[in-house]
Amino acid sequence: MANSRECVSLVIPAYNEADTIGPVLDVVRRMPEIDQVIVVSDGSTDATAVVARMAGARVVELPTNQGKGAAMHMGVEAAQGSDVIVFLDADLVGLTPAHVRALLEPVLSGEVEATVGVFEGGRVSTDLALALAPFLSGQRALRRHLLEKVAIGESGFGVELALNRALKRRGVSIREVVLQDLSQVMKEEKMGLAKGLAARMRMYWEIIREIPRI
Repeated sequence: MANSRECVSLVIPAYNEADTIGPVLDVVRRMPEIDQVIVVSDGSTDATAVVARMAGARVVELPTNQGKGAAMHMGVEAAQGSDVIVFLDADLVGLTPAHVRALLEPVLSGEVEATVGVFEGGRVSTDLALALAPFLSGQRALRRHLLEKVAIGESGFGVELALNRALKRRGVSIREVVLQDLSQVMKEEKMGLAKGLAARMRMYWEIIREIPRI
């Protein structure tokens, strides 16, 4: 599928995802289209980095939790020489190579410069942000040059809005790709109800904070 001259890097930002990242890496590490898998452990205090290394990923460890935007930025920095970047979340449920190829093929073929994955089917999502605005999905593929001079490092969970805004201003359209039967582990499941809700509210705030800048 891929032009042999195209280098594809897959970046996974992860904070305390030791229990979920393994199955995601099992899928992407077997894909010949992916030249390197980079996991950015964003100040994780669990075994995220260990699990990722054991799965064969290149790991970038941040000493403290700096937020999703910063982790994605560091992943892009580590992917020097890549032509295309794929972003995936570390807590996906039901990921298959077909999902990744659906994101990647339109970019590699030259049809578009960027894609975003939209969940459909799978487990019922309680994520209000994705339910109301599916384009905030963290599952993406895009040409690396589009990320140059894009300030995503300080946007936290608002990184998807920041990225959408930057691409829109440059006249780049983003193709929505349906990712059938793919979903994510909810924060309340991973962290417990109280901590999960607190983390979710923080995520919503970081997203809302980006809206006035659109």
